[in-house]
Amino acid sequence: MKVLWVNTNFLHPTTKGGQIRTLEMLRHLSRRHEIHYVAIENPAHPEGSALAHEYCARAYPYRYTIPSKPSAAFWMELMRGLVSPTPVAVERFHPPGMREFLEKVIARECFDRAVVDHLAPTSYFPALERAVFFQHNVETVIWRRRAQHSSNALNRWYNAMQARRMYEYEGRVSRAAGRIVAVSETDAREMRDLFHVKQIAVIPTGVNLDYFHKPGAMSRPGTMTRSQVDLVFVGSVDWLPNVDGVLWFAREVLPIIRRRRAECSLTIAGRLPPPEIRRLAEDDPQIRVTGTVPDIRPYLWEAVLSIVPLRIGGGTRLKIYESMAAGVPVVSTSVGAEGLSVHPPEDICIADSAEDFAECCLDLLGDEAARQRMAAVAVEMVAERYSWERVSQCFESVLETAPQMP
Repeated sequence: MKVLWVNTNFLHPTTKGGQIRTLEMLRHLSRRHEIHYVAIENPAHPEGSALAHEYCARAYPYRYTIPSKPSAAFWMELMRGLVSPTPVAVERFHPPGMREFLEKVIARECFDRAVVDHLAPTSYFPALERAVFFQHNVETVIWRRRAQHSSNALNRWYNAMQARRMYEYEGRVSRAAGRIVAVSETDAREMRDLFHVKQIAVIPTGVNLDYFHKPGAMSRPGTMTRSQVDLVFVGSVDWLPNVDGVLWFAREVLPIIRRRRAECSLTIAGRLPPPEIRRLAEDDPQIRVTGTVPDIRPYLWEAVLSIVPLRIGGGTRLKIYESMAAGVPVVSTSVGAEGLSVHPPEDICIADSAEDFAECCLDLLGDEAARQRMAAVAVEMVAERYSWERVSQCFESVLETAPQMP
């Protein structure tokens, strides 16, 4: 098949879960199909379009600078969000002229199928009823949780307003799409209940097992070495759900842990940490904030436990399966593990209150045998079910039965 794939951005540098999911899947799909990839090109990252040959036959970059956080242009977007009926999370990724650019590509080429990757490109895709809408998160759920966990009344009001607009927008485009792909049964159920849609297929989240396997002497899962830190959080630290989760852990959970384990150390490894995250390391010598790193694996391999303390979010967290593949036991909230096929307490520890989360961490930090058992079960589970080859075959089946492009 000749497949048009439309996304918000290119896939390098690969720093976000959605990018990883799309990249790994396209690498496998492109071996059997002709992928044409359309996306916004960030002038600050020319490697994006330059490396697109890794996963597509042809790339179509549309040059546009998305306002960065927290620039003056970004704050102007938030202000426009007060009056625009389109959610700000969609409007800020809609470059002027993008729809016309895409229409020309479609008119010039003869595509068999089309995929709209993430929510924002639905705002400019000209034939949504002929496309597969690949939705990595249920954005309405995320915005409702943002409002619920907002720190002050003004943020709560703004986020609640955006949640209402997101509900209207996301529902409209979901009903218009020819087919929807969700990343978990949880997300699919949410979309059916919220938007009354039926044309939903589910593909699981995958993991590159060979890539994350611990090398050499480090390969025994759950084992503590002198060079290790106690806890690691991995993920894009410029994403609000991750910021909220890390701050909640540092302020509410870590003090409880340190009553019994005073020297407990934490590494926060992820791109573009905001000032409030950087201040954690400035105020606490046992906390390390790395910023953007070229390879996340060493930070997983050196950790005793991987923590996923999310209270806000949607979709599925690739970081959990990646930690499992790396042989690192995981402690997560229910929201953090939402939509994943996990089996607590055998392959993961789930806790939602600060006290219970701290207790899970303390129990595992103090019991190497328990860590080894959990890590071994988790590695076996992801190896058996969640290779990217298997996930790409699931997506391929969706494309075969999806509406054809005109």
